[in-house]
Amino acid sequence: MTGAPLSIIVPVLNEATRIEAALAALAPLRARGAEVIVVDGGSVDATPGIARPLADRVVTSRRGRAVQMNAGAAVARGDILLFLHADTQLPAEADGILREGLAVSGRSWGRFDVHFGEGPLLGVIAVMMNLRSRITGIATGDQAIFVTRGAFEAVGGFPPIELMEDIAISTRLRRLSRPLCLRARVRTSPRRWKENGTLRTVFLMWRLRLAYFLGADPRRLAQRYGYVPAEQ
Repeated sequence: MTGAPLSIIVPVLNEATRIEAALAALAPLRARGAEVIVVDGGSVDATPGIARPLADRVVTSRRGRAVQMNAGAAVARGDILLFLHADTQLPAEADGILREGLAVSGRSWGRFDVHFGEGPLLGVIAVMMNLRSRITGIATGDQAIFVTRGAFEAVGGFPPIELMEDIAISTRLRRLSRPLCLRARVRTSPRRWKENGTLRTVFLMWRLRLAYFLGADPRRLAQRYGYVPAEQ
């Protein structure tokens, strides 16, 4: 596994204000051989044009994070796939850390610890997210999920649902192996938490997760989350 090619897949939609910085942060990993693929879900701003000089490939797909990430995986050349939100920054040596971790552990997938970098309350939330993930074996997209190509294909990729795609694929991957939970931390923007209110966002996510586990339609949950799904 050491030295295996790494493909970083970044799903985007109208991220013109932050995509340049997000991709510039990945330049050192590209210089070490990582491939960066941006998957645009139909942005109406300048996102694709800004991304092209800073990525190995920019492709388009139907809107929806799961669909976009599957589209990126379909054209990726790497033996390891890492799915990165546009507002999440990897640690500087992320490529070496995850390769070594997978090789030593023998596991087929994993994620990083997350932190938000602002305020004590968000610090507590990050600690609880990381602890919950270690206990349950479930990872969230904010934690930068990575997976070997073989494992990704074995579980059929991300289910094409509008919300909870990270929970769904974690549940599938957990049947193959427990996740490699790296202590190295990714930094995720707290914009969602700040815009909607930190405690309000926590309670909303708890309710949505519970509803999902009880069998609620992910499309309806996405609408409750404030996301308007693309037309089928």
